[in-house]
Amino acid sequence: MKTTNSKFRADAPRAVRSCRIFFFCGPDEAGASAAANRIVDMLPNAGERVDLSGSELKSDPAKLGDEARSTSLFGGDRHIFARVQGEEALEPLRTLIETGEAGSADACPVIVVATGATDKSRTAKLLEKRGDALVAMFWPPDLRSVTGAVRGMGDEAGLRLTDMLAERIAAGVQLDVRLAQSEIDKLALYLDASPQSPRDVSPNDLEAITAVSEEDDFAPLVNTVLSGQLEALPNELRRMREQSMNAVGLLLAVERRAAQLARIHAKLGRGGSLANMSRGEKASLGIYREERDIAAQVHTWRGAKLSRLLEKLADLHRTMMTHSRDADLLLAQGLTEIARAAAAKR
Repeated sequence: MKTTNSKFRADAPRAVRSCRIFFFCGPDEAGASAAANRIVDMLPNAGERVDLSGSELKSDPAKLGDEARSTSLFGGDRHIFARVQGEEALEPLRTLIETGEAGSADACPVIVVATGATDKSRTAKLLEKRGDALVAMFWPPDLRSVTGAVRGMGDEAGLRLTDMLAERIAAGVQLDVRLAQSEIDKLALYLDASPQSPRDVSPNDLEAITAVSEEDDFAPLVNTVLSGQLEALPNELRRMREQSMNAVGLLLAVERRAAQLARIHAKLGRGGSLANMSRGEKASLGIYREERDIAAQVHTWRGAKLSRLLEKLADLHRTMMTHSRDADLLLAQGLTEIARAAAAKR
């Protein structure tokens, strides 16, 4: 079975009923990942998730079949979620299929997100004509298609979105459907909406959850990095991966905080103190609930050190734009370097 991003939502229910192998590919890695997560959510009994990397599968092609036919730790259902590069899943999937046809036990659902692969790859060709497999190709999104996807997400969540608001969400998340789904989920929670109790969405509602989104999703990691909290950094980077945070959006949040620190230093001048500022002065600088974190960062990043931070962030941004496929890895490496620099300056 074969589909594309434009037809995926319509084809997904049938695929979940008939398929055990799901292969997501194409240049839109965000869309492919969001679709893979959607399939997991739609599985009647997803159970335990087992994550496998492409390097693990490539070094041991039988590992996929072994894991897919093993029972979970507590004897319940499970599914396999593999992130691979190119054709790394080809031989593992071939082995899984061949051993199944030879009479091995039934395998649990296997979901593969293949960065750098297309529906013309050998892996896709292996699967596309099978009735128990789905190959889904995801092209780079455009504003119109993501706006339509946002409308679909809203309908499923019980949200009545105008075209203007759906387009605003699509543009606001830089056409990243993973972030768009997160915004829809937050809107539904904020408005207590459901398919049984639909709610109208206003611009004010969207503004409210957008502010909450940035604070809840990005702020802990921003503060961990710029405060040099190395002991907390591994957990925050893990959360970044697990929640599929948008790498560019997260980098922009760090850049905004660095720019805020520069504005604060300009306001304070030589010898000034954040503690002596009035509430109105603090508010004008965007200092609200995170005053303690910002105060520590003002102390850490100043003068030439702050200038080097701003240069580092600008260089990181350019590198991520040039090598967008590796944006998540580049961001994690860059944030780790910044956190270490902050820790050394405390």
